Amino acid sequence: MARQSGIIKLKGTIGDISFYKTSDGHLAREKGGVDKNRILNDPAFQRTRENGAEFGRAGKGGKLVRNALRILMQNAKDKRVTSRLTKEMLVVVKSDTVNERGLRTVQDGNLDLINDFDFNIRGKLGNTLFSPYTAGFDRVTGEFTADLAPFSPVVRIAAPGGTTHFRMISGAAELDFENDLFVFDMDSSGILPYTVPDTAALNLVSTLTANSTLPVVGVLGVEFYQEVNGEMYSLKNGMYNALAIVLTDKQ
Repeated sequence: MARQSGIIKLKGTIGDISFYKTSDGHLAREKGGVDKNRILNDPAFQRTRENGAEFGRAGKGGKLVRNALRILMQNAKDKRVTSRLTKEMLVVVKSDTVNERGLRTVQDGNLDLINDFDFNIRGKLGNTLFSPYTAGFDRVTGEFTADLAPFSPVVRIAAPGGTTHFRMISGAAELDFENDLFVFDMDSSGILPYTVPDTAALNLVSTLTANSTLPVVGVLGVEFYQEVNGEMYSLKNGMYNALAIVLTDKQ
């Protein structure tokens, strides 16, 4: 893999060289590898086919999680969140002890393995929020709760320079990995002054399907704002906002 330089950037294929654009810039690489038909049919590539099938399920599972939480992720994600989450979902797939190698799935794996996943590597929840919180899920009612006792924001939240206000956010998603469907709900504290001596107790509630048998993930996050002439602006376009999975529940 080589990096393209110069004024003119190429896309496409010339001879045996492929030119393409990524988040790291314009790159070029030589075409190569094993014939596709051989990979699909040659017994020697059975393990390759198994790995590919499981990687595909991991990617699809990660996409479902991202789609379900997209509203919250819009303000708290990094450019590599897709690949990072796919990597973690592949670990979930490989934890499946029910199905044979190559047939393992997300729904039969250990979803707890994605607990504490941060959607924004630049603003990890554990490096941002230092106030204790509790997260819980009641399958009977379908309620996901995130509770924080009163706390001093300037002491318990590591905010970037220029912050005048912040908002606590939470949400939960009920995930049907087999049918690629989800149910989502969210809640927030509303925008609060960062310099207030103490917040009130915060009880954030998201309501999903009562008595559901599907896996559930719950997230908690912090968003930062700057007030200018009475208007609230997302600080640095959300660069420092934190959002992490704080609960997984699988019946």
